[in-house]
Amino acid sequence: MGGENGGLEMSGTAQKHVVLGVTGGIAAYKACDLASKLTQRGVQVHVIMTEHAARFVCPATFRELTGQPVVVDMFAENPGLPIAHIALARMADLLLIAPATANVIGKMAAGIADDALTTTALAVEAPVLLAPAMNTKMWEKPVVQENLAKLRQRGVLIVGPAEGVLACGEVGAGRLAPVEEILAAALHLLGLEEGAARKAGTGTAGTASVPPAAGDASLAGWRVLVTAGPTQEPLDPVRFLSNRSSGKMGYAIAAAASARGAQVTLVSGPVALQPPVGVEVVAVQTAQEMADAVAQRLDSCDVFVAAAAVADFRPATVQPEKIKKQEGTETLELRLVRTPDILAMAGERRRQRGGQGGPILVGFAAETGSRNLIELARDKLQRKGVDLVVANDVTAAGSGFGTDTNQVHLVWAGGQVESWPLLRKDEVARRLWNRLSQFRQGRS
Repeated sequence: MGGENGGLEMSGTAQKHVVLGVTGGIAAYKACDLASKLTQRGVQVHVIMTEHAARFVCPATFRELTGQPVVVDMFAENPGLPIAHIALARMADLLLIAPATANVIGKMAAGIADDALTTTALAVEAPVLLAPAMNTKMWEKPVVQENLAKLRQRGVLIVGPAEGVLACGEVGAGRLAPVEEILAAALHLLGLEEGAARKAGTGTAGTASVPPAAGDASLAGWRVLVTAGPTQEPLDPVRFLSNRSSGKMGYAIAAAASARGAQVTLVSGPVALQPPVGVEVVAVQTAQEMADAVAQRLDSCDVFVAAAAVADFRPATVQPEKIKKQEGTETLELRLVRTPDILAMAGERRRQRGGQGGPILVGFAAETGSRNLIELARDKLQRKGVDLVVANDVTAAGSGFGTDTNQVHLVWAGGQVESWPLLRKDEVARRLWNRLSQFRQGRS
């Protein structure tokens, strides 16, 4: 089925069923907009509300928006849905819970099924996407993060939360992700056309969160390991040494690989980006933590892309208390020591195997000044013992840290050099996977 829905070209949406779980939070009203937008795109939306959610939004609102009955009480008669939680679980192409409160997240992590929504969640075999929304203090609680980690390990996908002013007046993380961002993630998981998912996403977070090539399974079976973002090397309890890396390039690479069917692990330093859909994210802070995370996973991956801007040095000593200004002292001397060289470690492992087997190794080289850019990339490639170095001049217009575009040069171990024009980072990622796919075919 094709047609125009809100300006988006869609195909096959009439056969898609989304079970939309709505839980008891002030953001429940935004689920009305989400249900409406999904319905406008031809998706059949079946809403399950918790009893607390029904205190924020009347079930009749969802019934009118979707044209489908709304389930609140699992013991009530639901015409056309005998044993509603089983019928809906079997029907679902996607279970989407928005907003997802700390309560429902905790129940799902513990396997508790005591209402219509959690019993459906326990029975469903379709992908599950959660959009958390709660107070910042609740979001930051270790138990909530532990519950989310458990769910991620079981394959549950998370979008958001966003940062901003909350209903309680506080400012911080906990706002429901933008409806367009949730919509884009849902469309991707439903296997709808690439153009629809990309047009639905807005902003940098949307670009990073929604893989840009839905339906392309050319990397199916690949195991991909990516590093992204900066590292932070503590100086004292409140200060650290770091750099300006935003992580956008690494996140785009991880998202593009996941979109093509790869199993992707993203080892990420501290960034302000949403995790890409379908990607396992391992959060780290220091270079040593990143090195340890990579070392644990390197031998089991097919491709390792080192896109992180890892600190080369760290303070030799971390002060236990905040360093204070001393009367009469005008300078502060720091002694720095080298951090682990992650890319060199990967190359050394391959050398120990006689240069045979192991993952394809890709490094990034962020340089300042383009005069010797290719020579510097060649030197790095040889010293590290990798297959490819992607070099860029971070002082060039449009290619610096935090931009949405990049101009890169691919320097291969075989001597070839490819220079690409200024492109969006998601397009750089797409082209990079095209080239790595060709390289792997020639390597095998």
